[in-house]
Amino acid sequence: MLSLRRKLRLDTERMVLRPPMHSDFNPWSALRNDSEEFLAKWEPSWAEDHLSRRAFTNRVYWANRAIGNGSAVPLFLLRRSDNMLLGAITLDNIRRGPAQAGTLGYWIGEPFARRGYMREAIDAVVHYAFDRLDLSRIEAACLPENKASRGLLEKAGFKYEGVAQSYLQIDGRWRTHVLYASLRLDRRGRTDAG
Repeated sequence: MLSLRRKLRLDTERMVLRPPMHSDFNPWSALRNDSEEFLAKWEPSWAEDHLSRRAFTNRVYWANRAIGNGSAVPLFLLRRSDNMLLGAITLDNIRRGPAQAGTLGYWIGEPFARRGYMREAIDAVVHYAFDRLDLSRIEAACLPENKASRGLLEKAGFKYEGVAQSYLQIDGRWRTHVLYASLRLDRRGRTDAG
């Protein structure tokens, strides 16, 4: 499992994407704390101990297990120029058998939003999922009013597929989401978002 984790590194023009490590606690907790107001309206409610070292340690252990058993690919986004933590992206709920699919989730710290970092990360993870993991479908969901995330997914080649009622608990209540997908062999034309 550890050797698999060490091999998992995606390089983009401006970033290195790699699994979280215990030594990431301070930059992660600082970025999450500083970006809490920016992130809260788009994420599940944070537990009381969300920013604690213990909770972060559990995240690192989960990441190692998930990578080892092939159920997820959780990665931190680190800027090449200064090794600054920018955010995270996870390909989760990887399903094998006839589905060959996974679900994409991501967050970016407020100071780094709308600078193209997440688009770069999505492109790298989607390529990795199709090329290295041999997945056929990557799914993503976001709140209908999250125009930035919807635009990001559409620019990254994801197509609108519909609406899921009461899909996730976000900021303490069940919220409807719009659904997007990217297919390895996508022959669909552009679809208009609902």
